[in-house]
Amino acid sequence: MRRRNYRQKNKNKGFTLLEVVIGIALIAIAVLGLAEMFTLSVMNNMRSDRITTASFLAQQRVDVLRNLTAGELAYFTSNASIDLNNDGTPDLLKDELIDLNGDTQNDYRRLTRIRNSTEFSGEAWDVDVFIFSAEQFGKDQSALLGDPQRHRVRARVSTIISR
Repeated sequence: MRRRNYRQKNKNKGFTLLEVVIGIALIAIAVLGLAEMFTLSVMNNMRSDRITTASFLAQQRVDVLRNLTAGELAYFTSNASIDLNNDGTPDLLKDELIDLNGDTQNDYRRLTRIRNSTEFSGEAWDVDVFIFSAEQFGKDQSALLGDPQRHRVRARVSTIISR
């Protein structure tokens, strides 16, 4: 009788194969959930970085335009580019592709729209700067400016410059 009792006690001490499989499955589900959260956070960080960079590029263009004279702004309003230092190459373009990291692959497209302002008497210009990602490189400029939201504009800065 004692032998039988001893064997029954030993059987209850370990885990069964079914318990181990269920435990591994539960751990795998938890780890997969964490991996998905990690992936989403990396994607959101990348998206945030692209938007921050695009906003910087748009604001940078506005700052450059604010430093132009009234004559230079008037010239840039009616021309696609302007050569500020008279070296034969345009210094500012209304439509330009930007390579940020120097890898010979363009990262952003910056469109600048500048018009004479009708809201102020005197010399004033309405300025809109749009930043688009690489998917919009081949698109027509008028289509992008006509409906920037549809073409997923990354940043847009609008201002009025007066002299």
